[in-house]
Amino acid sequence: TNEAQSAFGDGRVFAEKFIEEPRHIEIQVLADSHGNAIYLGERECSIQRRHQKVIEEAPSPFLDEKTRQAMGEQAVALARAVDYQSAGTVEFIVGAKRDFYFLEMNTRLQVEHPVTEMVTGLDLVELMIRVAVGEKLPLTQSDVRLKGWAIEARVYAEDPFRNFMPSIGRLKTYRQPVETRSVRVDTGIEEGSEVSVYYDPMIAKLVTHGATRDQAIEKMNEALDASCIRGLSHNISFLAALIAHPRFREGRLSTNFIAEEYPNGFHTTDV
Repeated sequence: TNEAQSAFGDGRVFAEKFIEEPRHIEIQVLADSHGNAIYLGERECSIQRRHQKVIEEAPSPFLDEKTRQAMGEQAVALARAVDYQSAGTVEFIVGAKRDFYFLEMNTRLQVEHPVTEMVTGLDLVELMIRVAVGEKLPLTQSDVRLKGWAIEARVYAEDPFRNFMPSIGRLKTYRQPVETRSVRVDTGIEEGSEVSVYYDPMIAKLVTHGATRDQAIEKMNEALDASCIRGLSHNISFLAALIAHPRFREGRLSTNFIAEEYPNGFHTTDV
C-alpha cells in the first residue's frame, strides 16, 4: 500500500484470486448485424510456454456439457452487450472445479480457429465475410453440432534443446504431411523460404481430426513424423514429446503443464 501510494498517489491495491490448476479455455462466437449471436464450442489452449500457445484442441477434455453451455452463453451475452458483429473469441481461465473467469475478448480470428472449423464443419472466414457485408448468420445455436476431435500443433523456428532459442535461416528442406480430410496444414512458406528475425517464428500449423481424442492424437503423431525441416532448428521433436506424454494423453492439462513436466528444460532424453 505504501509503495502504491508513493508511486501513484493512490494506496489502493488489487488482490487477484488464486486459481488452482488453471486452464486456458476459450469460446468461439459469431454475431451478425441483425441481432443474432451464437457460440461454436470451446478450444482448450492450456499447453503454453511463456504464455504463448503451443497445442490447442477442440473440444476440451475437461469441460462437461453444463459448463460448456454456461461458458458459451456468457460469451454470447458479452458479444450482445457490445453489439459485436463478426467472429470473435472470449477467453476464460477455468479452475479445477470448472469455475470460470473472464480473461479477455479477441475481436478477430484466432490462430487456432482451424480446430473449431474441423469439429463444426463451418468455414469461419467465409462466415466473417458474409457478416461483414450485412448478411444474416445462416444458422442458429440449435444448428451447431460438434463432431469428433481436432488438435492443432504450432511448428516454430526455435531450438527446444537450447531453451527454445529462436532460429533463423533458409529452409533447405521443407516437407509437410499430405493434406486429407483429417489432416490440414496452414503455412505461408515453402522450401527455400527465409525465416528472419522480423516476423513471428511460426513455420506452420498442423491440424488433425479424428472421431475421438485418441484418434486425433495418433493422426497428429503421424503428421509430425511425416514433417521434415532442414536448414534451421524447429520444435517438432518437442511437439511429438508433448502429445505422447502420459499426462497429456489423460487430459490432465493446465497452463503450468510445460513448466511442471520440463522444469529443467527439454533435452534429448525427453524425446
